[in-house]
Amino acid sequence: MRKLSPVDWMFALLAVAVVAGGGIMVFARSAPPMQHQSMGAVVPAAHSDGLSDVESGYRFERVVVPETRGTAVPVAFRILDGAGQPVTRFLDNQTKQMHFFSVREDMFVFEHLHPVLDGDTWRTTLSLPDGGAYRMFAEFVPLDTADPRHPVVLGVPFSVPGDTTPAPVPAPEAGAVTTDGYSVVRVDEPARPKAMTPQTLRLAIRAPDGTPVSSLEPHLGANGHMTGFHTMLLSATHLHPVELAGIPLNNGELSFQAVFADRGEYRLFLEFSHGGKLHRAAFTVDVG
Repeated sequence: MRKLSPVDWMFALLAVAVVAGGGIMVFARSAPPMQHQSMGAVVPAAHSDGLSDVESGYRFERVVVPETRGTAVPVAFRILDGAGQPVTRFLDNQTKQMHFFSVREDMFVFEHLHPVLDGDTWRTTLSLPDGGAYRMFAEFVPLDTADPRHPVVLGVPFSVPGDTTPAPVPAPEAGAVTTDGYSVVRVDEPARPKAMTPQTLRLAIRAPDGTPVSSLEPHLGANGHMTGFHTMLLSATHLHPVELAGIPLNNGELSFQAVFADRGEYRLFLEFSHGGKLHRAAFTVDVG
C-alpha cells in the first residue's frame, strides 16, 4: 500500500469532516487566471498551479512515466487540446516553449528541464536518486493567450519504488543560503508575505570572495529564473524576473515579482549564471 503524503492526509481529514457534517465538498483549484476583488481593490491572481492535469482547455497526457531510480530516467508526454489533438507550438516563455519541473514531495529532489519535441511528444530525462512520491509539471504559454505573463501549468503525480530517506523542509532562513561558494540572502520586507498580495522578492547575491555580484550572465533571457512549490499542496508558483539579461545589479540584488496563492511554506528554487556556470539556491518562504 502506498504511503499517504501530507496532502493525502489533509484531503482525507477534510472529507471525513464534511461528510460527518452532512455537507458536500467541492474542490476548485487550477482555475484560469482571473482577477480577484478585495475591499474594492484589484489584486493580480496567482498563476496556474499545476494541481491538475487538465486546465484552460489543455490536458497532460502521460506517454512514458518514470518507474525506476537512475541518472537518466526517460519521461515523455503530450499536451492535448479540447478536441484531444496534440499541441506542439507555444509562445516562448523566457526563451523556451516548454518548461518542465520535477519535485519530490519533501522538496529534496528538484529539476528544471526543457524537453525536446519529438513529433507530437515532448521528451526528456530525469535524475531520480531516491524513491518516493514526486510530481512533474509542464509549463507553457498558449499561442492564443490573452496574457503571456500567465502560463498554463499542468501537473501529474508519479512515484518511484524503493527506499526513501525523507528530508525535512528547511525552515524559513534568517541568514544566507550558500551554493557553490556564493551566498544568497533575502533582503525584502515583509519577511512573511501575505497570500494573494503582490510582492517583490529581493535577493542579494555575494560572490565567493564576499563582494556583491555586479552582473550576471544571461539565463533564459533574464538575469535569473525562479520557481516555487507549496510544501504541503505541491502547487507550483512562477515568479517573474524584474531585471532583464545584461542589466547590472544594484548592490548585487536580483528581484522577482511574486503572488503566492495560498498560506503556508513555499520552497523557492533560484537559478542564476555567473562565472560560466549555472548555480541554484533553494530557500523557504512562509506566506501568511
